[in-house]
Amino acid sequence: MGKTITEKIIAAHTDHDEVHAGQYVYANVDICLGNDITAPIAINEFYGAGLKKVFDPDKIVLIPDHFTPNKDVKSAQQVKALRDFSKKFGIKHYYDVGRVGVEHALLPEQGIVGPGDLIIGADSHTCTYGALGALSTGVGSTDLAACFATGKVWFKVPETINFVLSGKPGKWVGGKDIILYIIGKIGVNGALYNAMEFTGDTIPHLSIDDRMTICNMAIEAGAKNGIIGFDDCTKDYVDGRTERDYKVFQSDSDCVYKETIQIDVGSIAPQIALPDLPENTKPVDEVTNVKIDQVIIGSCTNGRISDLRIAADVIKGKKVAPSIRLIVIPATQDIYKQALKEGLLETFIEAEAAVSTPTCGPCLGGHMGILAEGESALSTTNRNFVGRMGHPDSKIYLCNPAVAAASAVTGKITHPDNC
Repeated sequence: MGKTITEKIIAAHTDHDEVHAGQYVYANVDICLGNDITAPIAINEFYGAGLKKVFDPDKIVLIPDHFTPNKDVKSAQQVKALRDFSKKFGIKHYYDVGRVGVEHALLPEQGIVGPGDLIIGADSHTCTYGALGALSTGVGSTDLAACFATGKVWFKVPETINFVLSGKPGKWVGGKDIILYIIGKIGVNGALYNAMEFTGDTIPHLSIDDRMTICNMAIEAGAKNGIIGFDDCTKDYVDGRTERDYKVFQSDSDCVYKETIQIDVGSIAPQIALPDLPENTKPVDEVTNVKIDQVIIGSCTNGRISDLRIAADVIKGKKVAPSIRLIVIPATQDIYKQALKEGLLETFIEAEAAVSTPTCGPCLGGHMGILAEGESALSTTNRNFVGRMGHPDSKIYLCNPAVAAASAVTGKITHPDNC
C-alpha cells in the first residue's frame, strides 16, 4: 500500500521503515523553533528539569519577532531570556533587532528549513514550511523544551485529506483567497489533526509565496500540517538557499487518503473572512460598504515581497482615506530592503501609510496597531478571533493584500477593481 508524503517524512525521521495513520512515533527533528512568547516558557522548563546541554545548537532557532522592538519591560525580559539562552548554548540561529524577521518568513528565506525536513515550532503557524515539501507543525512550549534537550518529539501520524486544486486563479486571487475559501467550505475544525495535502493542476500556477500562505493557514482548519509536493518552483526557490542537503518525498499514486476534496480555483473570487472566525468567508463583492478604521498589510501570512508588490500596485498614486490608518509591515529585513529598492516603501509613504520594521506586533494584539473598543480592522493576517488585535469589542476582517490596499483608499471593504 502506498504512503502519503506526510507519512513518508515522518517515517524517514524514525526507526520505522514505514508508518501509518494513527500510529504514535518518536521522531527526530531537523529544526525546532521558538519565539519571544513561547520560548521563554520552554527555557524555564529546560532549566527547571535540570538540563545542562542542548541536543544541537545548530538546529535550534530562536526568533524574537512578536514584541520587537520591545514595547515594554515585560517584553524586554522575554527577549532577554532568548538572548541569554542563545549566548549560553551557542545557538546559531538567533536573530535580534536589525536582523530579526517574522519567523515563518525568515526561516525559508534564510534557508534554515527545506524539503523533506521535519520541523516543530512553538507557534501554530509553523505549518507554513509545508510549502517547501517539508513536514512542519506547531507544538507546546513543554514539547519544545524537551526537544531542546533530545532533538526528538512524539507524533501521532495524521490521516491526510487531499485537496485537489484545479484551474488557474483569476485576477486579484492568490493563496490567501484559496485557503480562505477552503476553510469557509470545511470549517475551522474541518481538518482536525489531519494533514492537508494540496495537489492538482493549479499548483504550478502558484508561487512559493502563495503556497506558504496556503500552508500557513492550514492550522485555521484545525490541521496538523499543510503540505505541497516538491516541483520545479520549489527547486528554484530552495537551490542555493537551503543550507542543508534535502530529500524529496512525494505521495504514492496508491496512497490512502481519508478524503479527497475537489476545489475549482478558477471560480474563486477574492475572499473576506468576517468576524469572528476564518470560516466566515464571503466573496468581497458580497461584503460591500463595511467601514473600517485600520488596515494591516503584513504578517507571516502576507508580508512577503510579492504581497507588497501587489498592494503597492493597487495603491500607487492614491492616498489612504482620511478615516483609515494603514500599517505596512515587511516580514523580514531582506524583504524590507527589496521593497525599498523597488520603490514600494516610497509608494506606501506617499499614500500616507505607516511602514514598520519587521514584527508580528498587530497580528496578535501585541503592539504597532492595537484596536480600541468598537473599531474594525481589515488585515492580511491569519486570525480574526474575538479580541485578537485589541479590545474584545473590536472586529477583524481578513483578506488578501490587493483587497487591503483598495480598502485603505476607499475607507470601506472594496474590490481592487473598484478603488
